[in-house]
Amino acid sequence: MKSKFSILTGILFLSFLLSSCSDKKPDDSEMLIEQDPEAIGQEELLESVSIGIMEGRTTGPMLPVYFGFDSYSIRKDQAPRMKVNADFLKSDEKIKIRIEGNCDPRGTREYNLALGEKRALGGKKYLINLGIPAARISTVSFGEEKMLLHGHSELSWAQNRRDDFVVE
Repeated sequence: MKSKFSILTGILFLSFLLSSCSDKKPDDSEMLIEQDPEAIGQEELLESVSIGIMEGRTTGPMLPVYFGFDSYSIRKDQAPRMKVNADFLKSDEKIKIRIEGNCDPRGTREYNLALGEKRALGGKKYLINLGIPAARISTVSFGEEKMLLHGHSELSWAQNRRDDFVVE
């Protein structure tokens, strides 16, 4: 009885093995969905795009400013970015901006909101020192609420430690 059972099991196993090794490739045509040509929309040339978002959430041609860990001081390597932002603001006295302070997620919500506020106020003070009237600049802290990168690496954290400069 045991030998008949083992022979039958062997035959079933062999037939299963042979059927799974078929040369026939699956046909994906059933899975293809016809694309509606009207759903794509009109092609837009890059030259037609005016001032837009260039880096982070900063309105171009301004640039975001990045901070060191647990710091709200404008670093020396970020000073040229602040000059670009000031020059842009000087080019049109009607432009008002909002400086948005941001943090990486490695702190409590309350701590990061306070640090983001210090970063935004530091950016405002720097622009005022470069000749931009304070009345043209508002600030807000987003803390860790508006992260650009959600990774857990130094690169992700560094991208999230920034001030964004947004035209209002």
